[in-house]
Amino acid sequence: MSTETSNRVAISGPGLKKQGIVILQTLFIAAFTLLELRIRSGVGIVTGIVLCLALFGGVRFGRKGTRYVSVVTPPLAFAATVLVNVIITDGIKISRAGIDFIAALASMAPYLIISALFGWFMYFNEKAKSRPSRKSTN
Repeated sequence: MSTETSNRVAISGPGLKKQGIVILQTLFIAAFTLLELRIRSGVGIVTGIVLCLALFGGVRFGRKGTRYVSVVTPPLAFAATVLVNVIITDGIKISRAGIDFIAALASMAPYLIISALFGWFMYFNEKAKSRPSRKSTN
């Protein structure tokens, strides 16, 4: 007496719109990034995993046609969060702020690359599936 259950999460409605994806990803990334910056004085594995989860959640819970926004938002949200934090903590000292900003981006590079590869693969896969087939029926 075994029953097969679907592993997919049941979402009521069609999913998140573009605006919802941007807001949720930005808030999710900003909260964990700022928390890790306050606790450790730098970003690390927690923020990296959050970046990957935010991208996956945007791809998974977004409506059809929202993949582009789901892929582009996490790196921009992370960069904006770190830049604002660096300016608030270091002030407008170009050399110090620039070094801290580049260091934060460099420490997240592996996570940003992995999530970008996954996200762009999903985006181009969706685009390819939406095009009509080239098979000729003669």
